[in-house]
Order: sequence, then structure tokens, then C-alpha cells
Amino acid sequence: MTRMTLLSTFFVAALAFPSTSRCQAQTQANASTQQQGSIDQDIDLLRKDVRSQKKQLIAANLQLTDQEAQKFWPIYDQYTAELVKINDAKYAALKEYVQNYETLSDERATSITKQIIGVDEAAAQLRMKYVPIVRNVLSGKKTALFFQLDRRLVMLIDIQLATQVPIVNP
Repeated sequence: MTRMTLLSTFFVAALAFPSTSRCQAQTQANASTQQQGSIDQDIDLLRKDVRSQKKQLIAANLQLTDQEAQKFWPIYDQYTAELVKINDAKYAALKEYVQNYETLSDERATSITKQIIGVDEAAAQLRMKYVPIVRNVLSGKKTALFFQLDRRLVMLIDIQLATQVPIVNP
């Protein structure tokens, strides 16, 4: 399956479980739990694949010397691990939103919105934390290029994700 198909499957599956009678709801809940576990695994694989491709794109464009690479990649891996933890909160909020889209209360919609904005703030703070760390091993221009590439790739991922999330129905 392609990445977009996996992502689409995640959001479609999350919306495809309407509640009906009590018996059907219990059966669906059991099936939903099993299917949700599979969807969660697919999303985890998708995220790992995206991280791998992101690293390859950065490596191809950053053009590090052997000495720079030896110092930079451990920092990059640490940065990515911290960013993954931050993004876990975003994916959890989006998953909750998609699963509860039809019955979302005003209060919950506001709460999820704040969660996602908080994730954006945390990611920006993480980048600020890592600018001097990366600058210690790369030139100023290569540091700027790294963060420029990182932001562009994250924005592309966010755009793809946004196209799969239904707009709030007021």
C-alpha cells in the first residue's frame, strides 16, 4: 500500500464505525479494537518510512563531509527522537478528532485544537533548542539549510495529513 493509501485508510476506518444497537455496537467495538490496532501499526510504519525518507532527503541535500556527518547524525537522531515524542501527541489528537468527528462537542473541538497548536509550539521550541547544538558541528549556512529542509519536509507531511482530515462541521 502507498503511504497516502495507508493514511486514507486510517481516517476512513476511523469514521466508518457508526454506533447502532447495543449488540451490534459490542461486536463492532471488538472488531474496531482489532482493526484499530492494525491501523495504528500501519500509521507507525508510515511514520517510520517518512522519517527514513526525510533523513535520506536531508543527507542528499546537506552534503556533509565525513567529519561533519560523524558529528551531525547522532544529533539528528536525538532531535528526531524528541520530535517523534512531540508528534505522538499530534497524531493522538488527530486520531481522537477523526474517531469522534460526528459527535464532537464544542468543548472537545476546542481542546483538540489547543492540543495541536501546543504540538506546533513544542516543535518550534525543540528546533530553537537544537539550533545551537547543530551549529556547534555545522557551519551557520549548513545549520540554516538543515532547519530549512526539516521545516519544508514537515510542512509537506502536514499538508498531506491535512488533506485527509475532514473539516470541522460547525
